[in-house]
Amino acid sequence: MKRKTDNFNKFYNKKSNSAIKEEFRQEKKAIKKERKEAIEKRFEEKRRLKTKPETSDARKPVGRIDHTTQTQGGKTDLLPLNKYIAHGGICSRRDAAELVKLGKVSVNGKIITDPGTKVSPNDLVKVNDKKVVISRNFVYILLNKPKDYITTTDDPHGRKTVLDLIRSATSERVYPVGRLDRNTSGVLLLTNDGELSQKLAHPKHEIKKIYHVGLDKPLGKGDFDKIVAGVQLEDGLANVDALAYADAKDKSQIGIEIHNGKNRIVRRIFECLGYDVKTLDRVMYAGLTKKNIQRGKWRFLQEKEIRILKYLNSSLK
Repeated sequence: MKRKTDNFNKFYNKKSNSAIKEEFRQEKKAIKKERKEAIEKRFEEKRRLKTKPETSDARKPVGRIDHTTQTQGGKTDLLPLNKYIAHGGICSRRDAAELVKLGKVSVNGKIITDPGTKVSPNDLVKVNDKKVVISRNFVYILLNKPKDYITTTDDPHGRKTVLDLIRSATSERVYPVGRLDRNTSGVLLLTNDGELSQKLAHPKHEIKKIYHVGLDKPLGKGDFDKIVAGVQLEDGLANVDALAYADAKDKSQIGIEIHNGKNRIVRRIFECLGYDVKTLDRVMYAGLTKKNIQRGKWRFLQEKEIRILKYLNSSLK
């Protein structure tokens, strides 16, 4: 039996349907053009490097998979410590920087607290006394997260984590990107690609998410307009990109599109107006949906999806 959250795609907009469709077509066309230009630029760079005589300051080819390369004289390129940890599939670069600052990372037996410290593959890097090994096999998993699972790699209280659901998917150490709280369900990406994780988490890329919200009572027109205009929370103004009634006959079912990455932002928007969020389901994240993925199940991303993620909003500063 289909749930309302499985096919939610209605959004409030004062423009006509034809105008909205045209905007979607133009946006899709712009993304394709942007991706094509980026790919052509990379190929052109490769061709230029192949024809250019080697010099002492020759750059490494764009698009190389290895995280480390051999420079002139046989020296190995160094990586910042937080980036090295991210490439090891432990967590994102931002979270890795926090681990370093908290004194939980050692290099060659010495505790390091500066995330920018340069390290090489020959160094022994440990996080919480566990050795970090740089992964060369990137994995991208899309999970339809159920409630009652937390999005951490481990939990000292023994609660169920999302890694329990994808245990059979890979032997690589992956971690969640764009976390969901315990009582929120829906689209969740897990990967060991530290670069992509950093991009999707950074506010400047304005990664969009769409949620289906179930409230304890109908959302009034006045409060609807307040949310559209922007709600003032304790940590600043919360703006939404779009708002809609998911069901014309049940105004407690709401669709909300947002790119704000603040903690529990959707719940806090409604709670500050006196509503209790009964259910919260993320139906889209960075263009990825849970279509054909049952609750608690997962699938690997396709090559095309991975390429789109890597070039998503790349023109934004």
